[in-house]
Amino acid sequence: MLDLEALKNEALKAIEASDSKTLEDLRIEYLSKKGKIQSLMAQMRDLSAEEKPKFGQMVNDLKNAVSAAMDEKKKQLEEEMLNEQLASEKIDITLDAYVPKTGTLHPLTLVQKEIEDIFIGMGYNVAEGPEVESDLYNFTKANTPEGHPARDMQDTFYVDPTHLLRSQTTAIQMRVLEAEANHLPIKVVCPGKVYRRDDDDATHSHQFTQCEGLVIGENITVADLKGTLELMIREMFSKDAKIRFRPSYFPFTEPSFEVDMTCHICHGKGCPTCKGTGWIEILGSGMVHPNVLEMAGIDSKKYTGFAFGVGIERVAMLKYGVTDIRDLFTNDIRFLDGFRR
Repeated sequence: MLDLEALKNEALKAIEASDSKTLEDLRIEYLSKKGKIQSLMAQMRDLSAEEKPKFGQMVNDLKNAVSAAMDEKKKQLEEEMLNEQLASEKIDITLDAYVPKTGTLHPLTLVQKEIEDIFIGMGYNVAEGPEVESDLYNFTKANTPEGHPARDMQDTFYVDPTHLLRSQTTAIQMRVLEAEANHLPIKVVCPGKVYRRDDDDATHSHQFTQCEGLVIGENITVADLKGTLELMIREMFSKDAKIRFRPSYFPFTEPSFEVDMTCHICHGKGCPTCKGTGWIEILGSGMVHPNVLEMAGIDSKKYTGFAFGVGIERVAMLKYGVTDIRDLFTNDIRFLDGFRR
């Protein structure tokens, strides 16, 4: 009985001081078939018949006590391990969330998409074309043959004698006219980059973005052009905006007009933005020249049309108050963040 009590105290003390690794070693040491508790059963052969049942019961109670202590210790160790894991992986949900740095649409893209959406709503298609263009579509089919004085109005980047970086998105219009000559009427807008030899300053750039519009059909008049441009400008700037036409010259339109709109800042009263005139020059336009229609294979006696072209950079500068066109191309994240939506 003294051996049993001493063994129990020894086992319980060892279990209390154990960790996950040593606990399993203690289980083998005390509870396995060759362990200390099981080896006590060998002493039963030295006991009398009356003592054997009592001794067997005491050994069994010892085994149960040690097993229960081990199970309790294992549970305790598992809880401690879980608590440590939870503490190490704890997330403070009261902290401010981290907002990842994301990009935003460029102001030129915003303006281009806005113009496209306005005209798509009026039933127009959006057409695109190559930036490296042939002289044929950039000039000749736009009623500007070789030697024409209008070619001197544009300093062009030539790639070879017959190809160039397009100087106007009119080249896209010429391709559309040729492709759709037998599928009239035509209603398209043609956005894209253009290139001209120009010195970069606050209002000029050797690369800029145009969006031209073209409508061809029967009985198309200047009134249709005026109404279309008024709708576009009112949607882009101000619901009460008005426009006026001033005579101008473009080789691919006749008659041709420069178009002004009432200043969207002062609404025509005069301010620094409009230099006190109440008007801002916004785009060029006109009725499509009969020569352009005929070169595309369209009967100019039956069909007429209008065209216009607006500079995306100019609209963006007016719309967002940008004073230097170079800000649109510097990729300064501080500037671009101002257009985050």
